[in-house]
Amino acid sequence: MEQTKAGPGCRLSPVRRAAVFLTVACWVASCSGAGQVAPSVPPASGAVALETLPESTTFTSLTGVSIDSVTGTDAGTVVVHPVEELPVYNEYGGRPIARLPAQQVGSPTWLPVLAARGEWVRVLLPSRPNGSTGWLNTAGGKVDRARNSYRVDVDRDGYSLRVVNNGTAEASWKVGIGKEKYPTPVGNFFILASVRETVNKYSPLVLPLSAHSESHETFAGGPGTVAIHTWPTDDHLGKQDSDGCIRVSKDALDRLVKLPLGTLVSVR
Repeated sequence: MEQTKAGPGCRLSPVRRAAVFLTVACWVASCSGAGQVAPSVPPASGAVALETLPESTTFTSLTGVSIDSVTGTDAGTVVVHPVEELPVYNEYGGRPIARLPAQQVGSPTWLPVLAARGEWVRVLLPSRPNGSTGWLNTAGGKVDRARNSYRVDVDRDGYSLRVVNNGTAEASWKVGIGKEKYPTPVGNFFILASVRETVNKYSPLVLPLSAHSESHETFAGGPGTVAIHTWPTDDHLGKQDSDGCIRVSKDALDRLVKLPLGTLVSVR
């Protein structure tokens, strides 16, 4: 993973992504959340002292979280954005374990929804450990919601990445992945941010993921965040030669930067 100033490790500035969501249908009241079921426990009540909770960002490691085990086809078809800093709960109606800021690495925070119960949603989080999940209480208009028909599938053995829209593969490319010593992590992640490179020349844009290196606790002064980016030459494609990041061709990156933030990225 090549590091960025904005967090992962290369020196970057945020890219505005508002236009991306013009292609994503707005959430309407008749839409049901992913995996929605009737509430079975009362919602959390009482004020939460947010300042006492650790932030959930790519820079932090959380305790008390559940690890993603959701494989349903609805996972990630809804994405949510907190319009203000919100508490993250360990379970539906449970105790607060973190606070989720409205922005991540200079981009608005959009998270994929794994399940929903009434006004609560279970989301993937950007923090360590990989696959961390938590619950948000969305009552009172605290989040924006949108439908997202896209996901990204990465096959490490096949050195391939494909963009899937409504269950149909739209395009696929050959990619480079992490070295055997520094493997690209496996699991369900999401596109966390879009940042523009301002110093290093290996990629004009970098897409940090919610994934973290399992072999680098930190990297080049950053938190070891795994990202998708290009490289000056294409001889990296089909090889294990990065420190964990997913290296793609220019045309692949041009397509990926048009996907909504919060898009699910499944690495197998």
